[in-house]
Parts: sequence; structure tokens; C-alpha cells
Amino acid sequence: MEKILIGKVVNAVGIRGELRVYNYSDSDEIYRITPEIYMGEELFKVEKVRMQKNMVVLKLQGIDDRNAAELAKGKEIFVTEDDLPELEDGVYYVRDLIGMNVREEDGNYIGTVTDVIQNTAQDLFEIETSEGRSVLIPKVDEFVADINQEANVITVRLIEGLMDL
Repeated sequence: MEKILIGKVVNAVGIRGELRVYNYSDSDEIYRITPEIYMGEELFKVEKVRMQKNMVVLKLQGIDDRNAAELAKGKEIFVTEDDLPELEDGVYYVRDLIGMNVREEDGNYIGTVTDVIQNTAQDLFEIETSEGRSVLIPKVDEFVADINQEANVITVRLIEGLMDL
């Protein structure tokens, strides 16, 4: 059973054992639909989920006071692969994109996706080229022609000079 990292406890909230969690997911939905989560190696039942500004606040069964919540600071939050919701067509989990081969439309091999950077205006594929360089390609329709998970290939259209940046 593979565990998927979705957040990290950054602080306690109040006196009733609530946890402030930095969310690694692009939505808080995973916390709301998952009845149990792992904090480190320990499994907890989710009692309550709410948002406070841009942070997830969790109440987990068995963490009932501020002292217990303080002990959880720094622990990572996981769900199992089975807990992940089904995605719409054309939407992918980052973990599924990492390791995919990147080719131009003419079939020319560019490299392999090593990361997807998501803290920018649009997502960026970080690609390690066959020469060992790292390049960034925006994950937008103008550059990404196709993502074929079955073939493990992302087909891209490059503009002149993009690989030289």
C-alpha cells in the first residue's frame, strides 16, 4: 500500500486538539472525503475538517487537547493511493507525470520529467535532457500537444530558443 504525502502539520489551533496543516494538494477536498489519514506512521480517524485562511485545520480522533496537538507539529500527513479521487480527463497527479518521457511532435526525444513546479502562473515541467541539462517547459496548450499516460510520453511543441534558456 503506497502512501501519498498531502500535507504537513505546522501548528496547533486552539485548545481542543485541532491541527493546522500546510496543504500540498491543490484542493482541500482530499481531507474532506478521506475518513482516515496517516500522520507519520499512525492512522487516525478524521473527525472534522475546516479551512482557516489558506490552511487546512484538522481534528483527528485521539488528539484531544493542545498538548497532544503540539506534539504533532512537523509530522507529515498521508493518504493511501486508494483514497485518491478519480480525476477528470486531462487532469493528472504530479506523481504520475514525473518520469514521463518528453518528445517533440516529430518524435525527437528531449528528456524526462523530473518535477512539476506549481507555484507559478502556470505549471512548469522540469525536464532533464539527454545531455543532462535541466529545462522548463510551461504546461499550457501552446507547448503541450498531448499527454499519453499509457505510452508514458508527453508530446510538446517548442518555440525557437526555449531549450537554450
